[in-house]
Amino acid sequence: QVQLVESGGGLVQAGGSLRLSCLASGGTFSNYPMGWFRQAPGKERELVAAIARSGGSTYYLESVKGRFTASRDNAKNTVYLQMNSLKPVDTAVYYCAARDYPQAKYTYWGQGTQVTVSS
Repeated sequence: QVQLVESGGGLVQAGGSLRLSCLASGGTFSNYPMGWFRQAPGKERELVAAIARSGGSTYYLESVKGRFTASRDNAKNTVYLQMNSLKPVDTAVYYCAARDYPQAKYTYWGQGTQVTVSS
């Protein structure tokens, strides 16, 4: 069973950048398709980005396309979310998640990291 730990959140001004990292342990990281989710207060959790096992295929929420980039380094058991041109609406707790295969539900979750974008 894989364990996930996010880092890299913080407070940033609008227009700024942050890079989130998610370190995996306890499993063969390259076997897991990965996702980044976020949840803002009073809102449902939403999938922001997803990346295939090899990193060759990605998905992005429409509102973050062109601003966010997901990547992974399987040798370092880490998935990243580079967030540029941040907006106040991006403020949320960000979670990384893993699933056993591409069509599965995300089963493994990190504890989350807070991202706050000030105007």
